Amino acid sequence: MAQDKEQLYQQRLKRYVTAMRNEKPDRIPIRPFVAEFTAKYAGYNCQQVAHDYTMAFEAAVQCAGDFDWDAVVANMVYVWTGLSQAIGLKYYATPGLEIPVDTGFQYREPPEKDAFMKSDEYDALAADPTGFLYNVWLPRASNEVVQIGSPSTYRNNLSFLKGGMAMLSYFMAFGPQIQRLRTECGTVSAIAGIFKAPFDILADKLRGYIGLTMDLFERPDKVLKACEALMPHLLHVALSGADPEKNVPIGFWMHRGCTPFINQQQFDNLYWPTLKPIIQEIWRNGHQVLFYAEGKWMRHLEAFLELPEGSIVFHCDQDDLFEVHKKIGHRFAISGGIPNFLLAYETPDKVRAFCKRIIDEVACDGGYIMDASAIMQNEISIENIKAMTEFTREYGVY
Repeated sequence: MAQDKEQLYQQRLKRYVTAMRNEKPDRIPIRPFVAEFTAKYAGYNCQQVAHDYTMAFEAAVQCAGDFDWDAVVANMVYVWTGLSQAIGLKYYATPGLEIPVDTGFQYREPPEKDAFMKSDEYDALAADPTGFLYNVWLPRASNEVVQIGSPSTYRNNLSFLKGGMAMLSYFMAFGPQIQRLRTECGTVSAIAGIFKAPFDILADKLRGYIGLTMDLFERPDKVLKACEALMPHLLHVALSGADPEKNVPIGFWMHRGCTPFINQQQFDNLYWPTLKPIIQEIWRNGHQVLFYAEGKWMRHLEAFLELPEGSIVFHCDQDDLFEVHKKIGHRFAISGGIPNFLLAYETPDKVRAFCKRIIDEVACDGGYIMDASAIMQNEISIENIKAMTEFTREYGVY
């Protein structure tokens, strides 16, 4: 049995990697980014898989085994309550606490006046990003950590101990989870490592979108300087978690650079110049990057064509998959593009019909990985996922 699973794993790994290299495997790989859907399938609610990561791990394994997928993320319900509460993070809403038990965890951006970084602090961030995060950002983003210069507290001191223990407990569990997927299911871990664009760090975790929008007009030079200062740190994070075998890509969650969050000039002058060199350096180190392009990125596809051929896999969310394929499919593999609304609320027959069109028009020459447009939460229909999986397995053979 173990030998059979390892043989299956090797077949799936070859299939997945071949497609990501924009070549034609034996059949179309299926790599669904399933989050709270796994809880729904396994009989858990959102609160359970957020509060207890062993339940989230178990749900991921159960789905991978029952559906026979080629690759999955070890746990797409990424925010674990134990870690976020140990540190006292303010920016997550947790199911069963701040939001209903059947709602996936949410990111809570603070009001502009309470942004974790102020508009006059760009120079401090650029001068010492690590120091700024620990000395300024963390006390503002945590309910437990006190400001530098204030009297220390028991809860302040304990938060670092709890946070370190929680982080070790959680992240050290991913290795065994990935191995379990391999040995029990023959399933590949879909990504290794994580990356975010410097601009997205500013928008998501420091200035907030509203604050950054104002800064783009009032102090664009300082925004650029801060992005440049973050570049080496984010490159290091990406490479430190990358697949040592250089098979699966680094996950890149793309946020604020899409339409309509910033205009073309801001993309050209700020977002792209501080992103492109990092992707090029990652590729020089032998790793692909999965551009998980949340939102609409069609107007920036020409810029992405400046990257080395094969250096990225483009995941299509709200753009027209068929147009994306026409524009960049000759240089990069593509994944996703099945609307989540279709998978949640339409019929299995409509799902099969859309999958057929994708296979006929996008995947006919290889270079495509079957997946939904966006991360799948608990509104997704189990029957529709079965239809997507079974149809692709049967019809998507080369």
